[in-house]
Amino acid sequence: MDETGVLGLIEELSILLEDAKPVFGKQNLRQVDVAAAFEILDDIRDTFPAEFAQARQIVRERESLLDDAEDEANRMIEDARSQAMTIASEQEIVRVSQQQADVILADARQLERETRAGAEDYADEVFGHVEQSLDTLLANVRRCRDRLNSASLSGGNY
Repeated sequence: MDETGVLGLIEELSILLEDAKPVFGKQNLRQVDVAAAFEILDDIRDTFPAEFAQARQIVRERESLLDDAEDEANRMIEDARSQAMTIASEQEIVRVSQQQADVILADARQLERETRAGAEDYADEVFGHVEQSLDTLLANVRRCRDRLNSASLSGGNY
């Protein structure tokens, strides 16, 4: 499947319908190659699971990034605490170490927030794309059904 995905297949189906020859004497009815139309619909059905799998993979990657950031933050916190305990013999050194640990902890928390926000924005963008694809597909299906229903109501044949 090329990069056009479902939207490309929908466009292909639209072109097939638009390029179909009209039925003699009835401009709103067209002679459509049913096999070609079903083949495109099958391709659309085959493409959707891949796009959903890609969305799930993005979510897993986002969760992995968040877990990695949290692990790194915890490691940094533990390192800062370990350093503070090692040089706790003098009061000034302990105070400086605690300040450094607080800075490292604040930096780690900021990094985690930024990473989380970035991952969530990316996931939202991907889900927005999937939602847009689904909306477009749904609109095309409704349009085709409306055409089919209007053709049926007017007594036309295929």
